[in-house]
Amino acid sequence: MKTLFDKIWDAHVVQNVEDGPTQLYIDRLYAHEVTSPQAFDTLRDKGIKPFRPERIVAMPDHNTPSDQQERIDDPVGRKQVETLRKNCEEFGIRHFAMGTRDNGIIHVVGPEKALSLPGMTIVCGDSHTSTHGAVGAIAMGIGTSEVAQVLASQCILQQKPKTMRINIEGQLPEGTTAKDVALYIMAKMTTSGATGYAVEYAGSAIRSMSMEGRLTLSNLSIEMGSRAGIIAPDETTFAYLKGREYAPKGAEWDKAVEEWKKLYSDEGAVFDKEVTYRAEDIAPRITYGTNPGAGIAVDGRIPEFKDIPEAEQAQFLSMLDYMQFKPGEKLEGHPVDYVFLGACTNGRIEDFRAFASVVKGRRKAEGVVAWLVPGSWLVRQQIIDEGIDKILEEAGFELRLPSCSACLAMNPDKVPAGKLAISTSNRNFVGRQGPGARTVLASPLTVAASAVTGKITDPRKL
Repeated sequence: MKTLFDKIWDAHVVQNVEDGPTQLYIDRLYAHEVTSPQAFDTLRDKGIKPFRPERIVAMPDHNTPSDQQERIDDPVGRKQVETLRKNCEEFGIRHFAMGTRDNGIIHVVGPEKALSLPGMTIVCGDSHTSTHGAVGAIAMGIGTSEVAQVLASQCILQQKPKTMRINIEGQLPEGTTAKDVALYIMAKMTTSGATGYAVEYAGSAIRSMSMEGRLTLSNLSIEMGSRAGIIAPDETTFAYLKGREYAPKGAEWDKAVEEWKKLYSDEGAVFDKEVTYRAEDIAPRITYGTNPGAGIAVDGRIPEFKDIPEAEQAQFLSMLDYMQFKPGEKLEGHPVDYVFLGACTNGRIEDFRAFASVVKGRRKAEGVVAWLVPGSWLVRQQIIDEGIDKILEEAGFELRLPSCSACLAMNPDKVPAGKLAISTSNRNFVGRQGPGARTVLASPLTVAASAVTGKITDPRKL
């Protein structure tokens, strides 16, 4: 009896080092401009070439501007993007350049092009590589030295993590999305609750999720400390992947699906830890602190100081001081300055459909700055083809160009110090969206509701 994670892991073991790590074969390496330069330098220093360059895909995303893509004004960002291009040319790596139809956020482009497939092992020098686990793959973020390992050998040395299954049973209430599920799990388990584990998401609520929802959930696995987040592939997965650019075709597709149907945790497979939550208990969520686990229901209240464990009280007060909130405060109705729809968490077509469903027939609140940033050029084209861009324009919003944008302060989309942003991104760390910026994480529905009211708003009330 094996778990899904064990099945994929065991199929990729090259050798086990006694009292040491596993040498694991890697099917796909993704590389972006931030963490790859030193790895390529390692190859250059050792006088070697990538072992299997056809297994590697690279693209810039962190430094990419969302207002125009003719230039990058920041010299550091410009050098990183240019260095990636030169490294790909030198070493024969497939490169999706900024501004081209293939480009976007690496964790959005990979699944949508079917470069990420069930049963694969996938790595990237970026923590949110866990996103790709939604297709039924083992997907892990790795360090720069490990990127060099994969470039040189298509293998990596890794300690095998423990396994955890998180079951979400029942039907999600109206207005509750995959983002809310992730924020709920983090609030229950804390941001370190899955440290040392690979998490499999299961249960009726997961099986009923769209692929976009599953990608959002897997994306946020790392925020619980998990090594990976994986979901067993099913008909939803196959329907999403079929016909995409790099998916198998014809008889090869049929053969692949037959193999993918074997990728599930056997009945009776034992996990190191297992937890179950009821979908009906999950309402739309927001965060109030400076980690994604510090969250409440959108119509709830920040915990009272007396209800915080003594060991966590200093951190609790520090978070609230930075966020300019108070214990016991209700955040619904609190004014917002910026709204951000996008990131590898919520920059897909379903997220824009959700946002548009709320703002249609309404207007952006006066004084609110809104950044609506697709996760890829394909998503942007879908937005245009479906007429969503017209709905957004009529509501006073501008559709921007694909980029990581305001998820992190590495491009022009920075929230000014002291301003409050409500964001669909994955992290609300101190300064994450700009030095001194304050971030409330939420779903596309909650962000949309807040964008048209100018204050934190429960989307169920619109």
